[in-house]
Amino acid sequence: MSRLRVTAEVLTVHEHPNADALELAQVGLYRAVVAKDAYRTGDAALYIPEQAVLPQELIDELGLTGRLAGSRSDRVKAVRLRGELSQGIVCRPRALADVDLAAAATAGTDFAERLGVTKWVPPVPPTMNGDVEPAPDLLPWVDIENVQRYPDIFTPGEPVVLTEKLHGSACLVTYLADEERVFVSSKGFGAKSLALREDPRNLYWRAVRGHDVAGAAARLAERLGARRVGIFGEVYGAGVQDLTYGADGRRDTLGYAVFDVSAEIDGQVRWLDAAELLDGELPLVPRLFHGPYDIGRVLEFASGRETVSGRELHLREGVVIRPAVERYSPVTGGRAIAKAVSPAYLTRKGGTEYE
Repeated sequence: MSRLRVTAEVLTVHEHPNADALELAQVGLYRAVVAKDAYRTGDAALYIPEQAVLPQELIDELGLTGRLAGSRSDRVKAVRLRGELSQGIVCRPRALADVDLAAAATAGTDFAERLGVTKWVPPVPPTMNGDVEPAPDLLPWVDIENVQRYPDIFTPGEPVVLTEKLHGSACLVTYLADEERVFVSSKGFGAKSLALREDPRNLYWRAVRGHDVAGAAARLAERLGARRVGIFGEVYGAGVQDLTYGADGRRDTLGYAVFDVSAEIDGQVRWLDAAELLDGELPLVPRLFHGPYDIGRVLEFASGRETVSGRELHLREGVVIRPAVERYSPVTGGRAIAKAVSPAYLTRKGGTEYE
């Protein structure tokens, strides 16, 4: 899950094709619907992204009372307004009236704490919960930013790989070779260096045991001469999230697919190609494209039908973009990795977003 930042941005304003009283303010490749003539291209304003939870005072000030998502109507979510996708809120809150927003945009100042804006944390169903224990050696997953928010993560023409992004729940497995021990965790618990104690009722442990993920990790550690191996997979199916891919998380047909691998070799943690290392060992997320980076092509692949089931049962959540050769990104301050999410997924009705 990406880190929440509420920043000032310099806008590009576009005409709304279906509404005379509205316009589209562009931030990165995102567009947010705004009132006509509220902003001009080159103006600076605050951008509050999706998944932000707003304090009631700010909601009232912005005229959004009762119009946001969540049980308390306080969460920013992508919506369609007069046919156009609106992602995030563009505004100039009174609390920042004394702030030079253009200078803040250049400095990259984060106003989330000052405004009392927090990041929404998805609920954890009982099957994904459990007793936890400290796991300081757990290899954590990383935050993934949306390429539409940060389009400069990749350069045009750079060789990249697109894999399908599955709507399930991330399962983190770390194998310690010197202790022959395995830790299993979720994304949320893993971020706190906590592992789930083994429980046959737990969703993640069921997937790990059902596919012998620990065995695959042990074999990989031996091949690589690694002290630690991390295998990161998506658990999916009915009872996990609303998109099921024809699997059932409540039965033996629970779905599982690996999307990433890391390993500590000679004291250094490296990110490795899951398809190269685990093809034939474990189920893998579908690889959709390998070739030169083009944002238009990426956004095309982000939409459409899922390929996991082989039957196109429902819409696709999106794609994950990686460089063909793992590298550092100064944009993210870490791995060069990003996601692109389908507009149909963002605006679907009755969707679940469990951690």
